[in-house]
This record gives sequence, C-alpha cells and structure tokens, in this order.
Amino acid sequence: MMNLFRTKSIEQIRANAEEPEHGGLKRTLTAWDLALLGVGAIIGAGILSALGTGLAGGFDSTYGVTRPAAGPALILSFLLVAVACGFTALCYAEFASMIPASGSAYTYTYATLGELMAWIIGWDLLLEYAVSNVAVAISWGSYMDNLLQGLGIHIPRWLSMDPRTMLFPTEGFAAAHQGALHFSDKLAYLAQARSGAIDGAATFINWDILKTAPMLGKFPVGVNVLAMVITFIITALCVWGVKESVKANNIMVSLKVLLLVLVIAIGAFYVKPANYHPFMPNGWRGVQAGAAIIFFAFIGFDAVSTTAEECKDPGRDMPRGIIGSLIICTIIYVGVCAVISGILPYHAYHGVADPIAHAFKAIGMNKISAIISVGAVVALGSALLVYQMAQPRIFMVMSRDGLLPPWFGKVSPRFRTPLNATLLTGLIVILPAGFMNIDEIIELTNIGTLFAFILVCLGILILRVRRPEAERKFKAPLVWLTAPLGVIFCIYLAYGLPRHTWIRFWIWLAVGLLAYFVYSAKHSKIGNEAPEA
Repeated sequence: MMNLFRTKSIEQIRANAEEPEHGGLKRTLTAWDLALLGVGAIIGAGILSALGTGLAGGFDSTYGVTRPAAGPALILSFLLVAVACGFTALCYAEFASMIPASGSAYTYTYATLGELMAWIIGWDLLLEYAVSNVAVAISWGSYMDNLLQGLGIHIPRWLSMDPRTMLFPTEGFAAAHQGALHFSDKLAYLAQARSGAIDGAATFINWDILKTAPMLGKFPVGVNVLAMVITFIITALCVWGVKESVKANNIMVSLKVLLLVLVIAIGAFYVKPANYHPFMPNGWRGVQAGAAIIFFAFIGFDAVSTTAEECKDPGRDMPRGIIGSLIICTIIYVGVCAVISGILPYHAYHGVADPIAHAFKAIGMNKISAIISVGAVVALGSALLVYQMAQPRIFMVMSRDGLLPPWFGKVSPRFRTPLNATLLTGLIVILPAGFMNIDEIIELTNIGTLFAFILVCLGILILRVRRPEAERKFKAPLVWLTAPLGVIFCIYLAYGLPRHTWIRFWIWLAVGLLAYFVYSAKHSKIGNEAPEA
C-alpha cells in the first residue's frame, strides 16, 4: 500500500528531464515570453463570456437552478479570486524554481504527495487544460459566427450550435415544467413543437434554429463547425513548434490587451454612478456565486509551468512569468468589470453572452462593439493556443514516468514538440467542441483546477519540511500563512459550485483511479525499480 505514495526526488525529476532518450525540447523561452503565455491563457472565454452571468446571475435551464447576481460587487469577486490565485501562484512559482521540468502540478505532486496523488492530479489536469479548451473553442466559434454575420457571411444556423444548446427551453417554460426537463423530455417537446401541437418559440430559446435543423430520427442535428476548425488550426500550430506558437501568441496577446485597455479608457466616460446601486444586491452570497463563475477567467497562469523545459532560465524566469501574468490580468479584469458594470445596470446583462460588446451597443457605439468582436476572436485564439500547448506536455511527462504508454512521450525529431500527445489533445478537444454545451464544461473545469491548486499549496509545505536544503531561486513569502490561505480560499470557491458539478467530478476521479490500477500502477518506472515494502 505504501508504494502508492512513493515519491520522486527533485534530483530524479531534473535528471529525467535532461535524458537524451526523451528527445530534448528546445529551450527558447524568456521571462517575457512566459508572462505573455500566462496572459494569453488567462484572458479568454472567462472575461468575455462569464462576466455577464456573474453580474446578472441567471437561470440554468439544464438543472433548474438560479444563480444569484453579484451585481457591481462582481469587482469584489474578481479580487477574491485574484487573492486565492495569488496565494497559489506563489506556491507554483517556488515549485517551478526548484523543479524546472514540464508537468506542472503533476510533477510537483509526484515530488511531495506520491505517485497515486500525482496520477490523480495528472488525470485532473485533463479537466483544466484539454476540457477547458473545449469551452474556449466553443466560445471562439460563437464569437466568430457573430463576426461573420456582421460581415454578411451566413453559415447554416445548425452548423454553429451544439444540440444541447439548441434545446435550451425558455426561462418561462422551464419554470412551468420543473422536473420534466430531462433530455428525453426536451426531445418530446421538440416533436410537439415541430408538429404544431405547442408553440415552439415559447418553448425553446433557439426555436428559429431548431425548426430548420436536419433531424436524425427525433434528434436535431447540430454541430459547432467553427469550433472544430479553429481547434484543428491551433493543433497544427502546436505541432509545428513552440517558438512559432509563442510568436503567434505574443501577437494575439498584444492585440487583446490593447483592446481591453481601450474598453476601459473609452467606457470610463460613459459610467453612471447610479448603476453601482445596489452594489451587492445579494450580499456575500452573490459575491461567492460570482467568484465561482468567474474563477474560469483566471485559469491559465499555471499553464506557464508546463513549458519549464523550453525556458532558457526556468529557475529565474518561471516565477516572473507566473506571478507577472496574474498581476497584469487582475488589473485589467478589475478595470473592465468596473467600467462594464457602470455603463448599464447589472440586470441588463441577464442572459447576455457577449457582455462587453452588448454594453457598447447599448450606448450606440456600434463600431467599438464590432472591434470588440474582432478582439474576442483574437483573445480566445491565444487562450486556445496556450492550453493546447500545456496538455500534451502533461501527457509527455506522465509517459516518462511509465504512468502512460511510451507512445504519449514521443517527441518529434523534426519539430521537437510532443507530437503524439499534441495530436491526441487535438482529438480530445475537437469532437466535444463540436457537440457539447459550454456551461457544463466551465463548471467541470473550475472544480478540477481548484483541486489541483489545493494540492500544490499543500505540496509546497511538505517540501519545506522534507527538503529545506533544496535550492530555491524563488521562495514564497510567509509560506506557512500564504499556502494555507490558498487552500482555504480554493475550498471556499469550490463550495460555491453546484451539486451536479461535484457529482461529475467524483465520477471523473473514479474513472481515473480505475485507469491507474489497471495500467499505471503496473508500469510505473519508480515502482518497478523500488523493492516491495
């Protein structure tokens, strides 16, 4: 049983990263590249989409749950999440300076809490990187579709939306039929609406799409083609090379940061102080609910640590990139939230998928709204790129340790990127992006990330005790205060997630544990090297 908690030493991890048999990744990244990678990952679907839900709350038609509005106090939600992530970022920064290897929280957990917990985190990181990329790709497809429509280019509506989103009932219909909104019920209501027995427009939000969509039996055919196309393009770029990917990211990050700075600068002139009242319409309950939703907007700073083996000086530059990207994004987020919540009353964002563009349309600035749509496409593209770079490197490191088959660890001799893992990640993202709903993906991503953050905060304390002499080019300040606070804040945010998200998370972990005992425990390299206890 103790073999389940066998650890790898810092020295083993460093040596494994440098072994010639692993192909050797190209060390080209600077501190500035890392900071922009972090900004590229963080600023994406969260600020562009979740801002509206956080401000106005809303009815979850899938589960019949109403989310309380944070109102203008969403600013406090952003600060709350920034503090929680800040404590965690300090722990990530210390780990990255000690263990300059790809693998992020997986590698750090292997060095502290042992192999079983490392596997759980590696499995869990699939939720943060690959699964969250599904949400980013879906959001990119929606913004790109809106942009194309603005340019007069119209694709069939059923080629721009997944079937579950198509079948969202109207809020009034959902409220009147609580307990009868399972997927099979919605299909039955759809059949009645198409036959004219009930009013389709009063039943389904997207009735205009449903009534023209092709049918496969009783099932409406729908696919987010644009989300699948961008995933294919980004995957090809990640295969091509890390430096090329980083150059593309740097350009996209510069554009989206400029966009958000313009939003703040221009929007500040249209802020009405009266819109800040009431500031906390639902008290701290609304602030916590808002924090649980917009936490998705902060995910990504830890993705920087997955590129440690491609960094010129990881011990020095990794902490700068991780902490710097979080600070930059927090300042931008608070500014954007303050402006957008001041332009219109918070309830005006109810059910709005593009709150920033909506705010400028409402005050007659349609040209600015169009520019924001272009910026959203760029912003989401860079987030997609960074996540698509991060996940294959997790697969690669787990393969080195024997917890995944050697196929996952193959590095392309030509491109010097983890080829097979990158292609597999593209496949994992591209199919759900075409057919899944974004809300469920975001919630599952949030809980997976919070779990990883908690273990990283605990792990840094363990290494302070076990390996106090280990070289640390960066040390988290007041670690016995900041790391426990990181754990407490993450638990608090996770508590704000709905019950069905927790159920799915435990099912996900159960499947991961089954995979560990069926394959990974038998093929673990350090397990096969170590004598039985």
